[in-house]
Amino acid sequence: MSLEVSVVTIEREVYVADDADMVIAPGVEGVLGVMAHHEPIVAALKAGELVIVRGDQRDVMAISGGYLEVHGTEVVVMADVAEHAYEIDVERAEAARARAQAQLAAARGATESERALAALRRAGVRLRVARRRGRSAD
Repeated sequence: MSLEVSVVTIEREVYVADDADMVIAPGVEGVLGVMAHHEPIVAALKAGELVIVRGDQRDVMAISGGYLEVHGTEVVVMADVAEHAYEIDVERAEAARARAQAQLAAARGATESERALAALRRAGVRLRVARRRGRSAD
């Protein structure tokens, strides 16, 4: 039996499929793997790669946090930000990574360091996902 998957942000519906075999999501407490008839859960997500497996195909998106809800064969990802690989501007992502590295080097205190590290993680995820463009299934 297949999963019905939707990925939404506050601005838009990013992804919809009714034939997914598995969803792999970056949970704050570890990577989550969801298949049909998974126990109902709501889980917090962190910045990372969201992978929807459909047969031999893997649809990969960069997300920067949010929540995942599972109920029966339905999976809803409510992401803060979600981007397909083709939507990511590599030059902008590289510039964001450079800014985050500079902010981390100049950080004074734990709060500034944590913010810079979070920005660095988001930029790294976006770059990894963007580099998957042009590749077939992983």
